[in-house]
Amino acid sequence: MSSSSSEELGAIRLAVALYAVVFFLKLSVYLYTGVMAVLAEALHTLADIFISGFLWVAARISARGADKEHHFGHGRAQFVAALVAATLFISFTSFRLFEEAVPKLLWGHDTVYSNLGWAVGVLLVSMGIAAIPMVSLMRKKLTGAAAKAQLMELFNDQAGLVAALVGTLFIIEGVPLADPIATIVVAIIIAINAAGLFRENSSLLMGRSPEPDFIHDIEKEALSVEGVKKLHKLKAEYIGPGTVRAEMHIVVKRGIPIEEADAIAAKVRERLCNKIEKDHCLIHVDAEYEKNGSDGGKTDPGGAKKGI
Repeated sequence: MSSSSSEELGAIRLAVALYAVVFFLKLSVYLYTGVMAVLAEALHTLADIFISGFLWVAARISARGADKEHHFGHGRAQFVAALVAATLFISFTSFRLFEEAVPKLLWGHDTVYSNLGWAVGVLLVSMGIAAIPMVSLMRKKLTGAAAKAQLMELFNDQAGLVAALVGTLFIIEGVPLADPIATIVVAIIIAINAAGLFRENSSLLMGRSPEPDFIHDIEKEALSVEGVKKLHKLKAEYIGPGTVRAEMHIVVKRGIPIEEADAIAAKVRERLCNKIEKDHCLIHVDAEYEKNGSDGGKTDPGGAKKGI
């Protein structure tokens, strides 16, 4: 397992442990104060515990190498996990919060609040605890889908906690409607971020290509190898967090020995090693156009002479 994968797993484990502490704090304070926004945050944290645990399992699976059934490894497991996490954010957490808050906002409620100072205190403590794994993930600059999903959820937590804190402060000032409003704000924050997470990872699962700058860099590196005349039919897709599979055709001088063509292709692969793993880089070798061929110079380089 790579050091980045180990760091990612460690950061997610830390988040799960801290979530468990925060959940019991929030639930206890809700029972003590009756503030629904605190209950919303407690349910949010309970969902986090299950989701983060699922992301942790997916991160472990994605660290596995290739096998008979998965020739390019298991990196896409993190995309699947992030997709499921996004679905759970929307269906389990966000929808349930809307279901609880909207009727109370429209028709009012007769909740009796007490000991609101405890609610303020636990929300502030929760913000401090949630910041620990968030800072850890940001400092390590991890790029895995599971780590990104976890980081997004930590940002969700902070935004939701701020909304709940503001709502509680308004309740203290005698504005009880602030409670369902704060709950709805938390639900909206979760839904928006979950929709973005769903969109990004569904695109990756469908084989999204790297950014144009990445493709340009690959082309530039390949063309810098001596003996490569042209480059065409370059295709690339993400097969895991930060892992790309690429396939391309390089054009070499017509009539050179097959061994020399192989050597040129091998140099291209070596040159691209800092961006693409050797096992995920397929190079096809095509002969250069004939300038005075029987077809009047219109010979298609077409079929690859060699693919390595």
